[in-house]
Amino acid sequence: MNISERYLVAMLIVFTVPYLIWRFGRTDRWAPLVVVQIVAGILLGPGVMGSAAPETYQAIFKPEVVQMLNGVAWWAVMLFVFIAGIELDLRQAWAHRRESGLTAGLALGTPMLAGCAAAVVLLATSGSWIGPKAEPGQFVAAVGMACAVSALPILILFLEKLDLLHRPMGQRVLRYASLDDIAIWGVLALILAEWARLGWQLLFLGCFAACTLAVRRWMPRLAEADRWAAAFVWLLLCGLGSDLCGLHFMVGAFLAGAVMDAHWFNRERLDALRHQVLHLLMPVFFLSTGLRTRWEMGDMAVVAAAGLLLAASVGGKLLGVRIAGRLLGWSAEESRLIGWLLQTKALIMIVFANVLLDKQIITGETFTALLLMAVGSTMLTIPMVSRRGENLGALPVLAGQAVRR
Repeated sequence: MNISERYLVAMLIVFTVPYLIWRFGRTDRWAPLVVVQIVAGILLGPGVMGSAAPETYQAIFKPEVVQMLNGVAWWAVMLFVFIAGIELDLRQAWAHRRESGLTAGLALGTPMLAGCAAAVVLLATSGSWIGPKAEPGQFVAAVGMACAVSALPILILFLEKLDLLHRPMGQRVLRYASLDDIAIWGVLALILAEWARLGWQLLFLGCFAACTLAVRRWMPRLAEADRWAAAFVWLLLCGLGSDLCGLHFMVGAFLAGAVMDAHWFNRERLDALRHQVLHLLMPVFFLSTGLRTRWEMGDMAVVAAAGLLLAASVGGKLLGVRIAGRLLGWSAEESRLIGWLLQTKALIMIVFANVLLDKQIITGETFTALLLMAVGSTMLTIPMVSRRGENLGALPVLAGQAVRR
């Protein structure tokens, strides 16, 4: 087969295998299609398919094919992170700033501390977990933040599935996750800061701030068709600028979306774009991510590390929200429900871990452990919420359903 044929075979596998598993395995109750696609990406990687069928793996995933897949994956994740930034709405968080700030802070800070402790344990057991360009402090902070991540786009999908999106409970959880999203990308920028390139990074942030004022002034004046074109140009400029200064193009993509308002765009078209990116492009990113998994330290070592990180992530998140609930007068059941809803990590954590791997702050083994942790945490969300949400149908719906999505 020539390269184009190998590429099409790889794409055929990407879109066929996860769908068949999801449809005929009836996994939707505990693993929606997007989660199955992530798991399939891991299974198609060198650690599973590469070991079970090395000749087939090498025949399909030639370096040239992987390079082509990576190009699609980079554009997919830039669009996805950009849309996630656009969909942030901090006005409601500001209107409920004491409750939102306290809950978001504890829901992020407690699992981050637990994750940092887990990272220290990993460093004590072996130096193979830390990347060649990372300082120990960078590694510990990066793994800690990876344990604290909540994935806002996946949370929206889960809230829709659980019929919570238009209810006050769902909107509260979105407020907490929105604040955490801002913190996550801010911490990532600090982790990636390099003294040798700090001047360029500060220059980029200064230029970004100046250009943001112009974008916010002129974008609403454009016709909608021109607004979409300008938005994509803005996305690419921010991604290029942030990558040139060493902050990684995904940081720029998120910043580009975060300074834009969702109401500048037709709501139905924005929703359609998010779904199309998720279903048509992101599966390639999941495969590309799976191809980066590594098991050289041994299956059990990586799985044990993933278990440790999962315990830190889940336990820390539940503890943080429980502390917030006690301070705010919530019931224990309400705290647990919110804590489990905020466990969704898959997409944003995978993006976060990809950046850490690209910058050589973590190794392929750590990346694999984080990936397994993210999948496990996300797969726990729907069954645990459903078990505790027998009365979800009795929750009120917001009047007119005029809520952020």
